[in-house]
Parts: sequence; structure tokens; C-alpha cells
Amino acid sequence: MKKIIVDMMGGDNAPEETIRGVLLAKEELSAELLLVGNREVLTAKAAELGVSLDGFEIVHTEVEITMEDDPIVAVRTKSDSSMSVGLKLLAEDKGDAFVSAGNTGALFTGANLLVRKLRGVRRPAIAAVLPMTPPVLLLDSGANLSVTPEYLEQFAVMGSAYMKKMMGLEAPRVGLLNNGTEDHKGTELQIETYQLLSKNPKINFVGNIEGNAVMFGACDVLVCDGFSGNILLKTMEGMGKLMLKTMRELFTASAATKAGYLLVRSHLGEVKKSFDASEHGGAPILGIAKPVIKAHGSSKAKAFKNAIRQALVAAENDLTEELTEELAILSERKKAEKAAAKETNEE
Repeated sequence: MKKIIVDMMGGDNAPEETIRGVLLAKEELSAELLLVGNREVLTAKAAELGVSLDGFEIVHTEVEITMEDDPIVAVRTKSDSSMSVGLKLLAEDKGDAFVSAGNTGALFTGANLLVRKLRGVRRPAIAAVLPMTPPVLLLDSGANLSVTPEYLEQFAVMGSAYMKKMMGLEAPRVGLLNNGTEDHKGTELQIETYQLLSKNPKINFVGNIEGNAVMFGACDVLVCDGFSGNILLKTMEGMGKLMLKTMRELFTASAATKAGYLLVRSHLGEVKKSFDASEHGGAPILGIAKPVIKAHGSSKAKAFKNAIRQALVAAENDLTEELTEELAILSERKKAEKAAAKETNEE
């Protein structure tokens, strides 16, 4: 049975929702859960909620990394925090995956410093699962504000491997976020990346993807720099909330619309579910030596449970092994291309 290490103190709604989340996970998932956090705070909150954490192994920590902490400073000065201790346990093979809803920057930094990158990875990426139908994997979604074409090619390879392993897609369609579909559109970064992705035989590159095409099934994996990705992600989250708010106002405007609501209520529930990020739970940090899942900072119990489920599936499917193999193939191809170019120049 796989063991998932859980940061119980991270997130806007911890520890109440993290407690509810691990209890749901215990009921629904076949996994061993190792909880990391302040034992006294957790047991007191559990008692207040009328539940028990009996049966869970708890690693006690008294320090927390807050959402306001500087990521690098927090990791270096709060080595005994629930997040840092959890990542160390993962690095020491005391668990198979790690889940936290805490400070995103600190988790990304801590995963890099404590768990380490997979061999050959230039920069890991935070890969957000967009709640489309079918889902779209967006990377990077906020960690790497500045990137190179080589980074983006690695993101494409890792994203493609993730969708094969986790979503069962045989040949995930990879797109490059851009302001036009033509191959000459975008900045120098996008133009050079387009050429790299077009020549990579290991990915199913479908070209440039404009923002308005993302939600209509244009691709399965969307690669971009973290600055653009985070803006796209937040915009889509806001638009989804606006749509639901507008629909609620429409259906409560009059007696007639209220009657109409009763007829379509079940269908609206499905619409809401399709925009609900909690259905997928969290964002994997791809490129780290073991699965690390970033749950949304505002996660409620359901979302936190699904982040744990996501970590479990990644561990059970040997996701990091798949990423390692695909990155090794990319590295060997790059070496062969450099050797061939050198030989041509010498001639």
C-alpha cells in the first residue's frame, strides 16, 4: 500500500478542511496517510469537529509556513515546519508522495532543494489541470516567470508523459500558448519554441493555441511561461465564477425563470462540476524526483481529498519513472543533434 505524506497545516482553511479531507481520503482511498503538523492543534480541532484522528500516524511539528512568507527564506529558516518536514520525509523514502495546500512558492522551492529534480530537468513546472471536458494540462502555471525554448520543450515532454500515465491518452495533443496560430506569431521565445516542438518526434505537437481556443478542446497539454500561464489560469477561474453568478441571477429574476430553473437544475449541476477545480484536486510539480502535489490554497475537504487521490494515482502509476524515461530520450536526442551539427561544421 502506498503511503502519502500530508501537510496538515498549509492552506487558507487548515487545519479544519485538511482534517476533513484526510478523513474522506481514509474512507475512499486505499492508501496509508502520514500526517505532518502540530499534534495538539490537530487533535483539538478534530475534537471540536466531533471527529477523531485515531489510527493516523502524526509527525509533530510546531512551525508553519504562512502564505505571506518569502518562499526561499521560509524554506531556509523554517526547516522544522510541516511543509519542510514533509518534504524531507519524502526525500528520505518515508512516503511515496507529498500533498500540501500551503505557500506555492515555498513548496516549489522546497521540492527543488529537499526532494531534488529528476536528472536532466532544467526547471520543474507546476502543471495545473484545467477543469475542461476533456481536462487540459497547463504548464507552467506560475513557477517559472522567465523560460527558454529548451524549458518549454521539456515542459511539453513532461506534460505529454503525465497525460499518458494519468489520463490514459495514447498521443496527447501538445499546444503552445500564443497570440496567433501561424508559426511566425509571438515573440522570439514562441517562434523558437515552435521550431523545437515541431521537430520533436516524441510529442504530438498541434501548433500554436490562442487563449480563446483552450476551453474548446484544441489540445490536451498547453505549454507556456509561468507568467502567461498563471494569468490564463486565474482568468479562466474568474470567468467560470462569473458565468455561474450570472446564471444564478438569471434564474432568480422572476417567477417564470425560477420555474425554468427547476427544469434544468440537474443539468446546471453538471455545468458547475465541469468548472470545479476541486474535481481534480491539485497541481503536480513535474520534474521533481517524487510526486509532489500542490492543492489549491483555498481547498475545502473535497478538493484536498482529491489532491491526495491524485498523489496516490501518481505514485501507483510510477509517474516519475515515466518522466525519467522520456527526459532521457530527449537528452540523448539533443546530444545526437549537437554531435551531428559539430560534424557538419568540421566538414
